[in-house]
Amino acid sequence: MRLFVATLVMFVLTLPAAALERFTFPSIDGGTLDLGDWRGQPVLVVNTASQCGFTPQYDGLQALYDRYADQGLVVLAVPSDDFNQELATANEVKAFCEINFNLTLPMTDITHVRGPQAHPFYKWLRQETGFTPKWNFNKVLIGPDGTVIETYGSATRPMSRPVEAALAAP
Repeated sequence: MRLFVATLVMFVLTLPAAALERFTFPSIDGGTLDLGDWRGQPVLVVNTASQCGFTPQYDGLQALYDRYADQGLVVLAVPSDDFNQELATANEVKAFCEINFNLTLPMTDITHVRGPQAHPFYKWLRQETGFTPKWNFNKVLIGPDGTVIETYGSATRPMSRPVEAALAAP
């Protein structure tokens, strides 16, 4: 486990916290979600979709949020139709997630995560780290200091050892 954490630390990409503070997302509930509001907290940003084989990961995202929210963790779901697997409207997505997964974690409105229409956060992430979501339920763990600790593909479950180890790292 220590070797894994040490390896993770070696690959941490140091990004200024102030850079994250310039990003806002439209909230699925109306208004905006400002990453700057979560300065000093770890944030797991996940591009999601309601009609994907990985959609059951919503259960794991909520469990992760429930388990670590008292320690400051924010799990941000970013519904996206970039892979043609999202419902047509934000209201449908919100209802689907509430009914099927009882989600209480913050969610954005339907958002592009790749290509020329990608949200500025994802454009910045690609420019700074080379990471672009390759499918739904890709994850980006941002440390309390604004560094990108790690990125994960769809197959990495939210309550998996790599994610929890990264959260436990100082």
